[in-house]
Amino acid sequence: MTRATGPIAAAGTGEIPFAPKLRFTSNVISSMAAVSDLFCLLLAVPVAETLYRQLIGLYFDESIHSTAAIIAGVNFFLIRLSRDAYTSPMARGGEAHQGGVLDYVIASVLVVATIWQLGMLDKFSRGVIFYYVATVLTLLYLSTYALRWAIGRLVSAGYIGQRIIIYGADEHVSQRALTLLDVAQLPYLSIVGVADGRQTRVEIDRTGGVPFLGGLDAVVDLARRGEVDQVLIALPKITQERLDEILADLAEVSIDICLIPRESVELTTQYDMKFIGTVPILALWQRPIRDWHGILKAVEDRGLALAGVIFLSPLLILTALAIKLTSPGPILFVQRRFGFNNVEIEVLKFRSMYVDKGDATGAARTTRHDDRVTPVGRLIRRLSIDELPQLFNVLRGDMSLVGPRPHATHMKVGDAYYFDAVKGYAARHRVKPGITGLAQVRGLRGEINTIERARKRVEYDRYYIDNWSLSLDFRIIFETVFKVIWDKDAY
Repeated sequence: MTRATGPIAAAGTGEIPFAPKLRFTSNVISSMAAVSDLFCLLLAVPVAETLYRQLIGLYFDESIHSTAAIIAGVNFFLIRLSRDAYTSPMARGGEAHQGGVLDYVIASVLVVATIWQLGMLDKFSRGVIFYYVATVLTLLYLSTYALRWAIGRLVSAGYIGQRIIIYGADEHVSQRALTLLDVAQLPYLSIVGVADGRQTRVEIDRTGGVPFLGGLDAVVDLARRGEVDQVLIALPKITQERLDEILADLAEVSIDICLIPRESVELTTQYDMKFIGTVPILALWQRPIRDWHGILKAVEDRGLALAGVIFLSPLLILTALAIKLTSPGPILFVQRRFGFNNVEIEVLKFRSMYVDKGDATGAARTTRHDDRVTPVGRLIRRLSIDELPQLFNVLRGDMSLVGPRPHATHMKVGDAYYFDAVKGYAARHRVKPGITGLAQVRGLRGEINTIERARKRVEYDRYYIDNWSLSLDFRIIFETVFKVIWDKDAY
């Protein structure tokens, strides 16, 4: 017997993963995540009180502070449950559980705001509140890694796991199902093999390391021996009659039987199960950065942009004077570019080219040693100072600080327009464009002169959209500062 901790781990040998007598399915992980959060909230009480007494030492009313902590905890769990945070806490490598820090910030802000509205703030110790909230946030952050480590150990020991057989051995369908499971990055999942009892089946390529087990008799035999937990039926064109036959043959053994929808193996991986009332639907594409995330993004943009304008005002004034004194023409260059929902916006930049040589359409790319660029323009482009007026675009709501860079309406890559040359290009317009973005800090700043670089930039843009978080935004902003100094692709 071999042990397996992922979809591919168990597939290469054809042997069944080790399982001790006391064994749980993956459903227990949701309970572990909830208990972990509850433990953090409870542990924070004595830790915060001890810190406060040791460092401050002033008197405070324990009962009223405990009541506020309980209310904050209830709010926290209501927010977590409303976001289905415990439905699949290990999905995408555990990212779903890491939102607990932000959820508790929201919960605690709601409690403090309520206390303030009721005029009871003077009855609370601000120090105790600070120490408790800080302790909870620290514990929640650390618990994500501790939980992942604990689950990994339990999976490795065989106490948690989901051993799966894929029923349906057509090469395309089976490989598609395996890819979907592998992309999910579920450490507790192991693939025992594929099975199919049809005489006309197309056997999958065994070089992929996934063994063919046989028909339903083999599946039943493995289930009787306690060596399989779940059968996933991957037959997109299955009839109700055929499905009834499979269920009847597997009815004598105690295993989970699930059907992978046709949409999962034939359409797209970017879907989610939703309900309109009691009607189940597959959401193939959803608006990103919505609801609370949209509010947080807007607060981040307007707040940091306003601070940036105030802090950088001397640099903005000096740059404007340098442009005005060294070359005739306006200080600002206004260019129409694609914005949110593919609507054209007017993007502001410090003028870096001679007026008679500039190109408002963006059809002509800026190249290294471009003779259209003024001496001052060369310096401000190298340091990205020419982009700073876009802070005003952010303040008026046309742009974000971080997002896919807005492209000129006639921008080309090779001999084709950007939106024609790169498949899926338009998807980058589902969010507001940004002054900086993930692609720019990953080495795709400056001239994009090949289709491959253009596709890579769009891939980064789409990854950012699908995986947005405040922490990702701040990381990109932080990395941008270093890129401005060291990036050789800026000219």
